[in-house]
Amino acid sequence: MPASQHVPVPHQRAAPEAAVSNSGAGALNLLVIEDDPAGTVSVHELLDAAGARGRIRTARNLTEAERLLTDDVHCILLDLALPGGDPDDELAALRHLLRLAPHHAVLALTPSTHAERAAEAVRVGAQDYLFRDELDARLLSRAIRYAVERKRADTAQYKLAESRLRAQENARLERGLLPTPLLDGSDLRFAARYRPGRSRALLGGDFYDTVRTPDGTVHAMIGDVCGHGPDEAALGVELRIAWRALTLAGLCGDELLSTLQEVLEHERDSDEIFATLCTVDISPDGRGAGLCLAGHPAPLIARSGRAFLLPYEDSGPALGLLPRARWPRRQVELGREWGLLMYTDGLIEGRTGEGNQRLGQDGMLDMINGQLASGLRGESLLEAAVTRARELNGGELTDDVAVVLLERKRR
Repeated sequence: MPASQHVPVPHQRAAPEAAVSNSGAGALNLLVIEDDPAGTVSVHELLDAAGARGRIRTARNLTEAERLLTDDVHCILLDLALPGGDPDDELAALRHLLRLAPHHAVLALTPSTHAERAAEAVRVGAQDYLFRDELDARLLSRAIRYAVERKRADTAQYKLAESRLRAQENARLERGLLPTPLLDGSDLRFAARYRPGRSRALLGGDFYDTVRTPDGTVHAMIGDVCGHGPDEAALGVELRIAWRALTLAGLCGDELLSTLQEVLEHERDSDEIFATLCTVDISPDGRGAGLCLAGHPAPLIARSGRAFLLPYEDSGPALGLLPRARWPRRQVELGREWGLLMYTDGLIEGRTGEGNQRLGQDGMLDMINGQLASGLRGESLLEAAVTRARELNGGELTDDVAVVLLERKRR
């Protein structure tokens, strides 16, 4: 921009009238950072002449400005010629201010003979610039409101872009953190649903996995680390990975759970952290399974369109509660055609309307049987179960929810 061009700022920046008029009804608070007392007085006078409502705070330098910079300040008018700046960087004061006030609108004030520096101020991060020798009441009032609206628009655009990037990153992380079942060579059908309890969280403390070992046995697991924070989610992922590695190495039952307890005790942040776990080892012929419960609710088995709970009398304690604990492995008959539903307590601890009544295992059993009677199977059954539990709760379930379904058809 040539130094001889003296065009009012709103025309230079094409400030939309709508952005000014929409915020014209509200009072705007201005912080003026200027070393010239006479200049500060002129800003007061100009805003009074424009009939602008709001408060003006004044600071002679950035140190004073930092003390006056509160959340109720809408806009900052910065004199680019503040003394004591970096002789090698004409915009050092502006860069410092933008670090101090990243969420505030900023107007740069400079003589019209420094047009290039004014334009560079906008490239660095100011919302607009004003020429001191061209100020008038209408221009100043309008430029302040325009800067505020532009900052709001920039902030909204930044948050939108950040949200999209987070969603893309979460999708990539989810593909990496949630397990891919290793069931090659098995005739079992696998389905799963996962919903973290924390708002906007990727994973909660629930975890699950399914693998088939070379002898044809299908091993399935579901677990729940107490708590809902990112540390619990990370511990759940560690336990899942450890379970898969130990299972592929040939461990099962009490030996596997004892080793997982050692992993938990070494990795947890507090001695109060524990994890519940359910493991099922399905025989190669698919007709029977070994069941271990470590403080975890028993799975459901569905046959001929009817579901019931597997035995849970011989369950052991949750991992991390008792040193040298033992976990009995119980053999259960599955039959020729069945569906095995494993779940975490987030599914059964939701409310069932007003009051404190919870869905519980009996309520879940009735719910699943109703859905089986309507012909739901596989992915549709899991989606319907989680959706119905949420509806009964009257909104989002507060705990993490993981549900795994393995199905075997008659051959």
